[in-house]
Amino acid sequence: MSPRKGGRERLERGRGEDEEECSHDTGAWSCSYAKKNKGQRGKHRLLNFLKREIMRRESHPLLRGGRRGGGKYKHAFSSTEMESLSSICEALLPPLQLESLDSSKENNPRSSKAVQSFWKVSGSQFSVPDQVAEMLTKRALPEAMILLRVILWMLATRLGTLLLCGSLCLTGKWPFINKFSDICLENRDKVLQKWFKHRFLTPIRLAFLYFKVLCLFVFFSWCDENGENPTWEAIGYKVDNDTDENSNNTHKERPLEKGIVEAINETNLSLPQSLAQKCLEVSIDARNNILKIKCDVVVVGSGCGGGVAAAVLAASGQKVLVLEKGNYFTPRDYSSLEGPSLNELYEYGGTFASWDGNMAILTGTTVGGGSAVNWAACIRTPDYVLKEWAEDYKLPLFSSYEYLSAMDTVCKRIGVTDKCVEEGLQNQVLRKGCNDLGLQVDYVPRNSSEHHYCGSCNYGCRRGDKQGTEVTWLVDAVDHGAVILTGCKAERFILEKNKEGNVRKKKCLGAMANILTNNVTWRLQIEAKVTISACGALYTPPLMISSGLENKNIGRNLHLHPVLMAWGYFPDSISDLKGKIYEGGIITSVHKVLSEDSKVKAIVETPAMGPGTFSSLLPWESGLDFKERMLKYSRTVHLITIIRDKGCGEVRAEGRIGYKLDESDKENIEAGLKQALRILIAAGAVEVGTQRSDGQRLKCNGNNEKEVKKFLESVKATGGPMTHEEKFSIYGSAHQMGSCRMGMTEIEGAVDENGQSWEAEGLFVCDASLLPAAIGVNPMITIQSTAYCIAKRIAKFLMIE
Repeated sequence: MSPRKGGRERLERGRGEDEEECSHDTGAWSCSYAKKNKGQRGKHRLLNFLKREIMRRESHPLLRGGRRGGGKYKHAFSSTEMESLSSICEALLPPLQLESLDSSKENNPRSSKAVQSFWKVSGSQFSVPDQVAEMLTKRALPEAMILLRVILWMLATRLGTLLLCGSLCLTGKWPFINKFSDICLENRDKVLQKWFKHRFLTPIRLAFLYFKVLCLFVFFSWCDENGENPTWEAIGYKVDNDTDENSNNTHKERPLEKGIVEAINETNLSLPQSLAQKCLEVSIDARNNILKIKCDVVVVGSGCGGGVAAAVLAASGQKVLVLEKGNYFTPRDYSSLEGPSLNELYEYGGTFASWDGNMAILTGTTVGGGSAVNWAACIRTPDYVLKEWAEDYKLPLFSSYEYLSAMDTVCKRIGVTDKCVEEGLQNQVLRKGCNDLGLQVDYVPRNSSEHHYCGSCNYGCRRGDKQGTEVTWLVDAVDHGAVILTGCKAERFILEKNKEGNVRKKKCLGAMANILTNNVTWRLQIEAKVTISACGALYTPPLMISSGLENKNIGRNLHLHPVLMAWGYFPDSISDLKGKIYEGGIITSVHKVLSEDSKVKAIVETPAMGPGTFSSLLPWESGLDFKERMLKYSRTVHLITIIRDKGCGEVRAEGRIGYKLDESDKENIEAGLKQALRILIAAGAVEVGTQRSDGQRLKCNGNNEKEVKKFLESVKATGGPMTHEEKFSIYGSAHQMGSCRMGMTEIEGAVDENGQSWEAEGLFVCDASLLPAAIGVNPMITIQSTAYCIAKRIAKFLMIE
């Protein structure tokens, strides 16, 4: 039995009693399912069910629905705290009387039975409160956890409820004050409305924002062991089960098999053997519980930077070891299920945020890093950015033939195509709106075929068409003898005093790392000639700081490409634009918002929007309004406005990100947001709005230019939930860069133009953190091209050594 198969079988056995029924053969399932769904609709549902069942059985156990392992939920909340949390979840998504459905039923093409079922469902069902509590226990910052538990405890008492809810908790009967769970739903709804507008006790507002985001995200992204959520039919959502496109790419073999060692499948006994079988020099220090590994190059991280560096250096003849804390998945492993996929493929399960809640952050954590889950946009570094970096930052690399040639090499290796044969609904809207307004709209190059019509690449490309580093550069690396160790997290770099160096006081000898599975207790000591940090702009700085490096640029100058969203509703019945928002390529079109002097202020693109993500970002005004808006999910198009931020933040410890927008950033993002709204209106939206907390929106039917202009004047780049404003916005970021920037001196940067630390010889940075400033466009090509140049220079460095 191979280690991979053994590990997969162990995962299968650990899925719990609630999934035992799934072991029956598909035929038995089919008969049972067909009996419940007779007629043509039943046949259609049966076909979809069979597709889901095949996909479920093929997909990796970590990416399936249902609760793995069975048993009780593991969280830190008491029964009284859980009572309060359940009451909040119920109030956020309350069961409603069918009489209130009439207004939203008119233009709803879905089955009335499904919609009625959704109308009666509650946010406290499906173990949602327990899932929220477990998520908070695993991922919330300690101080946030204290605040949340104190509030839940207060709501479990009458006096605490009175302090937080005021007169809405009073009753005419003894004891005259209800605790929160005893308040009627109508009054709980009013309490929540009050909390979201709280201007002075902003920590309380932030706490309830946490509850809102997590409750709704869990409710709409959760799925059972069959990969189903009972609300999806009502809101018009269907999981992407198709694998027929480019089926030759949806191979069952694992491209990295000959170079991969997966810690999840290893033990203390097997790990040294597995590494030695990959031609690594391994020894054991049993006394100190240390497993020693020798190689030429150790690369921490396997994303856009690390993957390229590993490929280039392995091809140059170096023995390369790549450390990746995430797991390895292939196209056939992916399930396209939002909840399980975000939980496994993203940092903090897709719920990463700045410490003040202003910025929601997406960053990948799997083999391939962000390239495995990004939206496939492949935009070259703009000329004006290269000119600025070369002249203002005095970095000649970015004006060199070396860099331009690297971009060509990168685009060729990852299969970049320039156009899209068929666009999905959101990109159709962007293109139509721009064309009707006479605005320029361009195709976005992608690292996939021109026919790639996949709206779930952010959960891993199930079709195998998108060319992330896990199917390109890392394949090249293992073909040249590189080894990839998954489930392994670097703890610190091994530094000693540099006796021979004149410039750098320290010398890096490798890295210490830990295995993230209970089956292996070894600490790893990797000895290498060169050490490369490629774990991204949010993790390279904390790793360098924890290793004892002190350059003032480490962790600072963090740029996030802040995003705000506009939305427009396009009913099926009156729009000639067909499809759903989750279908088709995620980003295939882009519009540049220009200033009067033709400088780019912002760009407008389209986002990936699963139902969990959609619901967590959607402003909550009342339970009724929220359910009405969720019924419009599949036809509510979103456009994002991205800016090249001048403001910056810092990250000096893991999970703790501070960030502040510059005033010019606010002006630019506001201009982009207004342009996005105009595009939506021009494309035929019947209603448009923003994600501002008060649910800012405009009905478009029959509006004249004066009314539209008045509405647009009210659109502002408001502050976040911790500001003392009644109305607030949550910004987003899928691009992080600059936190260990390149500079010509140690005063100007954390690393030199070769990517080498100014403080430690042999320690290099090869990810987005070394970029000198924000790019203003999707950064994958820039990161890979820079990494390619740096890796080539490291190869020369090793030849000299």
